[in-house]
Amino acid sequence: MRLPLILLLAAVGVSNAWGENEESLFDFWVGEWELSWTAANGFQGRGVNRIEKILDEKVIEENFSAANGYKGRSLSVYNPQSREWRQVWTDNRGGFLVFWGERDGEKRIFKSNTVESDGKSVVQRMVFHSIEEDSFTWEWMRSEDGGENWKTTWKIFYVRKGGAE
Repeated sequence: MRLPLILLLAAVGVSNAWGENEESLFDFWVGEWELSWTAANGFQGRGVNRIEKILDEKVIEENFSAANGYKGRSLSVYNPQSREWRQVWTDNRGGFLVFWGERDGEKRIFKSNTVESDGKSVVQRMVFHSIEEDSFTWEWMRSEDGGENWKTTWKIFYVRKGGAE
């Protein structure tokens, strides 16, 4: 009896223990969120992030705003032909980044290509983890050794507006 269920799940594209297919890998992120973080200098940051599906529910649009005036937007989309997630980010400080999405167990990750920064080859990634219905943790990380070792440079705690504290 287990074999027909496995075949059925494979036929509808289910690919992980949560019952999600690749197209819904980042759906947990959709909603209105209150954000908090502590910077390396001890500064207590606050912000909000509104994530919604647009363009026939095929694109995830992010609208980030921090209390200190920093703002950014991203568009994330799954391409069923290449079977990959892509994201583009831009902000009010001139930032423009391109990422590819992936999964590592229960973690959801957007990762950049290697870029040159201050004479070093750097890979950057965003890691979404500890994902619950009304909360998760997001970490901005960088690697200067091709992804062998990662350093967290920004860690944000997300709580859904109107959700559990």
